[in-house]
Amino acid sequence: MDKTLLKGLAMIEALANSRNPRGVSDLAEEMDLTKSNVHRVLKTLESAGYVAQLPATGRYKLSLKLWELGSKLISRLELKREALDVMERLSDSSRETVHLSILDGAEVIYIDKIDSPEPIRAYSTIGGRAPAYAVATGKALLAFRQPDPVGQLEIVPFTPNTVRNAKELSTELGRIRAQGYAINTGEWRDGVSGVAAPIYGPDGVVEAAIGISGPTIRFKPKRVKLLVEEVVAAAATISSRLGHRASL
Repeated sequence: MDKTLLKGLAMIEALANSRNPRGVSDLAEEMDLTKSNVHRVLKTLESAGYVAQLPATGRYKLSLKLWELGSKLISRLELKREALDVMERLSDSSRETVHLSILDGAEVIYIDKIDSPEPIRAYSTIGGRAPAYAVATGKALLAFRQPDPVGQLEIVPFTPNTVRNAKELSTELGRIRAQGYAINTGEWRDGVSGVAAPIYGPDGVVEAAIGISGPTIRFKPKRVKLLVEEVVAAAATISSRLGHRASL
């Protein structure tokens, strides 16, 4: 057990429960720690952005970082709640695996999913990750991210269909922005394809993506066209529920 981490968390709780900024001495007395120990923990929390020191008094208070993190969690819970029945309908109509994804650096995280009822299907786990540039939901998210993330990505090919370099990826992301959806043709896992579309928040920023994945053998061009229409409509419905108003 990491005692330093526990002290830091206890310090955060103490500051959160205080109406006013706290000094080193009273925190040390409350927590039964030495002043030097409290000062060291506070400075660590300050350097990480969780605590701010008031220049006038030298006392400490929580920053807004915890609020920002909490707001993201609440936003994800709202996203999952608003997306669930849309995902269920998409699952029923497509009979493929449906993913709800968010972007985390160079990867997507599957925050929710509904498995395909078919015996041969795309396999994944909630909380699982995938390289954003090689899956449909990831490309749908990267295409609308600002600033342009391409130069920050280390591109590693996973199959013969994976983009090979930043130039290829940049071209594809431009195409995705123009058409409003992304397609994966076995770019991460050979034989697994998918389609996805971005989900917008109330401020017009892309927050997530919804996608369908399945064996490439079932993703024939004619069917892909139909799946794209369904996924784009599903993304628009969720975006509207989150408060996004599409420009006319």
